[in-house]
Amino acid sequence: MAKVTTPVRTRYCLYARKSTESEERQVLSIDSQIKEMLQLAEREDLEIVSMKRESHSAKETGQRPIFNEIVEEVRQEKYNGILTWAPDRISRNAGDLGKIVDLMDSGKLQEIRTHGQRFSNNPNEKFLLMILGSQAKLENDNRSINVKRGLRTRAEMGLWAGTAPLGYLNQNRMDKKCQVIVDPLRAPVIKKMFEKVAYEQYSGRRIYNWLKFELNFYTRGNKPLTLSGVYRILENPFYYGIFERPRNSGNWYQGKHHPIITQELFEKAKAQLKRDQIVRETKEFAFTKLFTCGYCGSGISAEEKWKQLKSGGANRYIYYSCARSKDRNCKNKYIREEDLIKELLKILDKVDINELGMRQRLEEEIARFNIFQKSVLGINKKISNDKETDIRNYAKYILKEGSTVEKRELLVNLRSRITYKDKKLTANI
Repeated sequence: MAKVTTPVRTRYCLYARKSTESEERQVLSIDSQIKEMLQLAEREDLEIVSMKRESHSAKETGQRPIFNEIVEEVRQEKYNGILTWAPDRISRNAGDLGKIVDLMDSGKLQEIRTHGQRFSNNPNEKFLLMILGSQAKLENDNRSINVKRGLRTRAEMGLWAGTAPLGYLNQNRMDKKCQVIVDPLRAPVIKKMFEKVAYEQYSGRRIYNWLKFELNFYTRGNKPLTLSGVYRILENPFYYGIFERPRNSGNWYQGKHHPIITQELFEKAKAQLKRDQIVRETKEFAFTKLFTCGYCGSGISAEEKWKQLKSGGANRYIYYSCARSKDRNCKNKYIREEDLIKELLKILDKVDINELGMRQRLEEEIARFNIFQKSVLGINKKISNDKETDIRNYAKYILKEGSTVEKRELLVNLRSRITYKDKKLTANI
């Protein structure tokens, strides 16, 4: 007598996904999808063992964590069916569609049920599923092409598609779509930013401080403008009338919007920013970022000053003071580099020589100097290196006569924490 095989009952995972594509914004929400599919399951006596929700787009392969979880659980045979609203809820790309078909080929996924269709492990039904999935991908690809074409057409018309740059406002009227108007509140400030950089040699950070502490300037989102935002504005040619679309494409268009500044002003500000960058990259001060302010705990910054002489030359002075990163109104005083070195020499008299962290290096330098005196100058008198005084004096020599790199290396190796307050240095010895 032939053995009767009882068919395995299909157990379903109900999968609801809300698409993020613009044309599908009016399609059923996740909750309504679930409601409809539960009614279908009740009518047809379907066993639902799991329910999952997801809002990620299905355009990119492998980017949906819930979908990936479903694929793995089907492989683990936790269920062998998927109940969803439509085939495109499962996939709109070839990679994810291939995973589903592979599961059906292996027999682990027995059936996919949608609101109006049924797909089982059958050649014709799998073929139809692949056609519907490919159709969804075709729609995505065509939509992308159409969007790019629309953006390019608007750009050729001089229209700006997207959020208007700071200093402009988007038009809300449908007949004025993609047109921007000057923001009467912020546009004068934007123009003043360019003028201060071009004519008063303001740096980007100085503009940032001016906006934040003097003007109390806020963006349309009611937030202070960041330092990176300052540079984005100063580097954006949109403000004198042109723009690039897409970014870094080399395709430039003349905008229909009203320019806030002239191209000449933009170029002058750009040149000044470039000079500032060159100065920042080439100029290095010996004692910056090595101490902390005794008032507010900020770092110590340096500033270079030149004084013209009657003879026609100029004297260079370097001043150190609180960087005021933690307290804009910090009262700590300026100190000249020569006076700062005198304060450092006092500290070297107090610290343990091993605190220098360079004892071996200094001893090697002293030994090398002794060899130089004997072999080149014929002087047999040696500088002793068995006394701490000699090493300490050599460290002082580096502090006074060494290069910027040598001075920084010496102080970086100093393990004591140094604080600057009112032209005095103190060390936590």
